[in-house]
Amino acid sequence: MTAVIHQPDFLPYLGFFHRLLQAHLYVILDHVQFVYGSRSWTSRDKIKTSQGAKWLTVPIKKCAQATPIDQVMLSNTDWRQTHLNLLFENYRSTPFFEEILPHIEALYQFQCERLVDFNLASINMLNHLFGISIPSALSSSLKPAGKSNELLVDILKKVNATTYLSGIGAKAYFDPKPFETAGIRVIWQNFSHPVYLQCHGPFIASLSSIDLLFNCGIAKSREILRSC
Repeated sequence: MTAVIHQPDFLPYLGFFHRLLQAHLYVILDHVQFVYGSRSWTSRDKIKTSQGAKWLTVPIKKCAQATPIDQVMLSNTDWRQTHLNLLFENYRSTPFFEEILPHIEALYQFQCERLVDFNLASINMLNHLFGISIPSALSSSLKPAGKSNELLVDILKKVNATTYLSGIGAKAYFDPKPFETAGIRVIWQNFSHPVYLQCHGPFIASLSSIDLLFNCGIAKSREILRSC
């Protein structure tokens, strides 16, 4: 049984969903510390605009530095309409705007108080559009122990995973010993970002997955994602 462990990011990029296609279980890493700044994708992702790639950020209430993701609260400001306005302005000229917009509007009509709930709604929406069906488990419900690699191994053991599918970025801090001791095989994602026709000039990679959907539509996007 192959598991993926990853934070519940906001409208993730294509590589996130490519990994879900190769796995049997997605463990939602929601109990770890929320990260601010340039290393964080939990409350933001990039979209394509006429001025290039720009951040689309979900505002949150101020919280302590050690706050876990599942305790981060959404701002009470009217950011949902602001997001919809930005998406309308920058994607209305795309070929499949009318096909994708109702799904985006339904997402922003979802009312919740926690960032994790909104992010999971965005992931579920994209899974549906990409034709991905995968069970999930919240790390907060597993009460895992340890840090770094030991934490991952404890999670994998608790969900009875025999294989861990990791993103290539984790190689920088990967320690094979805990996985070897637990008898868990580690495989690394082999993802090649697709190039497709975009609005607003030359191609930009690693945007939110909604960029592919607006430009290529549901059927073609499913085909492109599975070719990566």
